[in-house]
Amino acid sequence: MIKWLLLLLPTLCFAQGTLTIHVEGVASSKGNISIGLYKDAEGFLKPDKVFKGLFQKATEGTTTAQIENLPEGTYAIAVFHDENANQELDTNFFGIPKEALGFSKGKLKTFGPPDFEECTLVFPKEQRITIKIK
Repeated sequence: MIKWLLLLLPTLCFAQGTLTIHVEGVASSKGNISIGLYKDAEGFLKPDKVFKGLFQKATEGTTTAQIENLPEGTYAIAVFHDENANQELDTNFFGIPKEALGFSKGKLKTFGPPDFEECTLVFPKEQRITIKIK
């Protein structure tokens, strides 16, 4: 019995839950909604540093996605509407995004994205958030 409790201890200590994300402002049902969760400022908005991510089929108006088995912690979220389903944020010659995007809490600035700290949210065991894309 004690052996089984010791095996379960790591699971009990690191509670995991589900984050439900409602992405509003989706212009069409073309392509996917790309969602990336980041754990630190160093990796924020770097595709190879995503802690957890997913592509959810786009639904015009509002697209809902769930990230399951997410440990409690502090995260920043970036979302974009990947209309052509190429799994990358398309930009113009100047690096300005051509696809609608949004962030948890933070807003796109005139000359670039928000910082990690502006986007952070503390994830308890279960949470629902809404992110508007433009």
